[in-house]
Parts: sequence; structure tokens; C-alpha cells
Amino acid sequence: MKRAACRACPEGPSLIRETGAGVEIDVRVIPRARKTACSGFRDESLVVRVAAPPVEGAANDALIEYFADALRVPRRAIRILSGDRGRQKRVAIAGVTADRIRALAVQ
Repeated sequence: MKRAACRACPEGPSLIRETGAGVEIDVRVIPRARKTACSGFRDESLVVRVAAPPVEGAANDALIEYFADALRVPRRAIRILSGDRGRQKRVAIAGVTADRIRALAVQ
């Protein structure tokens, strides 16, 4: 999976929050896209389009795989804290900093 470019990260405390273990970010997932990629920011959320359909957790798995590949962390370091059945999600990623997320967003 290739890394996708994202538009610049808006500075705001609600989008990317540092925790003791890593970061928490708000993500808006759009399933059934042509390819899995980050497409910028909308309404204080990182928008990630995933190719998988929203059935039986396939879109969640694609989201976790995207972050694991893009940030070079193991899949077990990524957890969906809330929104596992909706498009708006709160995702925890262990072992990374907010600066690393911002760097991913501007690549």
C-alpha cells in the first residue's frame, strides 16, 4: 500500500491529542473508495478513504492497515476507541507522536 499525501493539518487540540502511550486522532472514514488513501481534513477530522466496503469490519481493518503501513507501526499498536460501526472514529496509535502524525499529513 502506498502512502498518500494529505493536506496540511489544521492546528487544533481536538484533532490530534497526545496521550501517555501515543496519540489519539479523530478520523472520518469513507468506505468503497477506488483506493485507500488520506484525502485531507474536514470538520476537525482526518479523512481517510478506504477501498473496503463497510461490512463485517472490513473498512475498520483497511483503516488499521493503512495507518500501520503509513506510520510503520505494528497493527497491534492501533486501536479504534469509538465509532467502530460508524464513519466518525476515534483512533489510538501507540508509539507515535503528534508531530509524526502531522508529518504524515503533509507528505
